[in-house]
Amino acid sequence: QVQLVESGGGLVQPGGSLRLSCAASGSIFSINAMGWYRQAPGKERELVAGITGAGRTNYADSVKGRFTISRDNAKNTVYLQMNSLKPEDTAVYYCNADIRASGYYSRYWGQGTQVTVSS
Repeated sequence: QVQLVESGGGLVQPGGSLRLSCAASGSIFSINAMGWYRQAPGKERELVAGITGAGRTNYADSVKGRFTISRDNAKNTVYLQMNSLKPEDTAVYYCNADIRASGYYSRYWGQGTQVTVSS
């Protein structure tokens, strides 16, 4: 059974930084794309950043220049470095990954980690 576990969320002041981690575990054959989404209260879930299996990245306009997504394939882990955080970055952050555990790829989601940016 495949599982994604996020960590690194918390409370930070505006202008501060946080680093989120998401580790995949279980019977994993290979991982393709990985990404981070977020959902603020009363809003729809939105893409924050994605990274392909080849390492190509894409970002939401609202986080470009402030957030960096990266991955460690040896550890089946994706990271989100968040700098210059703003109150509007407050949300539950979810990671996802396209994982091949048997004969085909399926998309898996983590349970979410709360990020609160407030003074």
